[in-house]
Amino acid sequence: MHELINQVSTFLRGMWKYRRLGVLAAWVVAALGATAVLVMPDRYEASARVYVDTQTILRPLMAGLAVQPNIDQQVNMLSRTLISRPTVEKLIRMADLDLGAQTQQQRDALVDKVTGSLAIRSTGRDNLYTLSYRGETPERALRVVQALMTIFVESSLGDSRTDSDSARRFIEDQISSYEVRLTEAEARLKEFRLRNIDMQSEGGLDLVGRMAETSAQYNQARLELQEAESARQAARRQLDEARAAQRRSPSQSSASLATPELDSRIDALKRSLDGLVQRYTEQHPDVSNTRRMIAELEEQKKRELADLQRAALANPGQPVIETNPALLELSRIHSAAEVQVASLRARVSEFESRVNRSREQLKVAPQIEAELARLNRDYEVHRKNYSDLVARRESITMSGQLESTASLADFRVIDPPRANPSPVAPNRVLLLPLALLAALGAGLGVAFLMSQIRPVFFNAAALRTATDLPLLGVVTLIRNDAVRQREKRSVVHFLMSLAALVMVFLVGMAVLSYRSGLGR
Repeated sequence: MHELINQVSTFLRGMWKYRRLGVLAAWVVAALGATAVLVMPDRYEASARVYVDTQTILRPLMAGLAVQPNIDQQVNMLSRTLISRPTVEKLIRMADLDLGAQTQQQRDALVDKVTGSLAIRSTGRDNLYTLSYRGETPERALRVVQALMTIFVESSLGDSRTDSDSARRFIEDQISSYEVRLTEAEARLKEFRLRNIDMQSEGGLDLVGRMAETSAQYNQARLELQEAESARQAARRQLDEARAAQRRSPSQSSASLATPELDSRIDALKRSLDGLVQRYTEQHPDVSNTRRMIAELEEQKKRELADLQRAALANPGQPVIETNPALLELSRIHSAAEVQVASLRARVSEFESRVNRSREQLKVAPQIEAELARLNRDYEVHRKNYSDLVARRESITMSGQLESTASLADFRVIDPPRANPSPVAPNRVLLLPLALLAALGAGLGVAFLMSQIRPVFFNAAALRTATDLPLLGVVTLIRNDAVRQREKRSVVHFLMSLAALVMVFLVGMAVLSYRSGLGR
């Protein structure tokens, strides 16, 4: 804390050393500020008041049927209508403000200047509007306010109908846009349903129920396949035993070359194929598998006939096969079992593919359900917006008919345009103290800056700290009477200069206040 106090004391003593330069800077800045305040051009204000009467009997009668803007909307509409570039350009032409504007840059600057000087104020619930403008002369300000009031009344009379037409066109465009969106949404929904037709529910079952049903059918088909394979093995075993017994029997008769087993199997397969074709298409797995087995058996028959012919040629006295009715019946039973096994295998394969497909569908089912929900949500939102827009279009149509039948607002000029003969700006009485404060701040700043540019050490501790060298001694300055008198005169001159500066500004403020009072 002591170090901070010493540092502040050093700054103040350094600034005190350059107090004359600070006073000079304060006087210079004060002169410049006072000159700037005094040469600022005067601004004169003109204003007018307009009352908007909206309390008509049609308002409560048409409540809920026609669109009726409230007071806040009217204030916003008036502000947007009057304080806009097209309106300001029209106002400039009506008030002959563009006579001196030759280039586009000058016209743009004039538009910006007039826009910043215009003001529209509302008193709130009373529907009373004050139109004001500040210009260089009272006559110019009066012309601008007169033109502004004319534009205000004219534009207000036609704004409601213009807004209704614009709103109707906008709503009709939106209705057309939503019709296109609804058509596109319905097309997307149709394409989605066609694309995911396999995922749709059948018989009131969802995907989990359908998978459980398919799994049950798959397990049943596997059980039936196991039973058929067991029956086929039993038939094959009986057929092999009968053949072995016939070979051991000495009374076997010779027979011609034939394959009764294959013939019976082929016949059984053909009969089964006829039944399958009547129930299924050519692409059904059972039909294709049966045709394939018939082709394989016929090829096998050709090979066995060739083997029998070679065996007959090699052993002319030995018969090749016996035509035993029991063997033929066993062979037929075995062939029927083969056909049933093939059919059940095809069924098991089909149900297995269905189970796998259902399992894959279950993996993507949440995503598809989410997509369907999103499509339905967008469609419902578009349909609701479309219905609301159609209702609003009818309401706007009724509002336009109401406006064409009777006027809902009456504009009355309460105070005609009037210009104040005394300037309202700038407020020089308020600006002069600010100029004085700026001058004093400039003086302090110059003194502080010079104390930093040309610092002076006022004690041994500051010198030792700044140089970081050992200090051998200190020589004390003994002031005589002449020096003390000179310092006193310097302080007196400094205080008199500051007092004179303040006094000049106070006198100026008093004169300006007196003149402004006389002007009123």
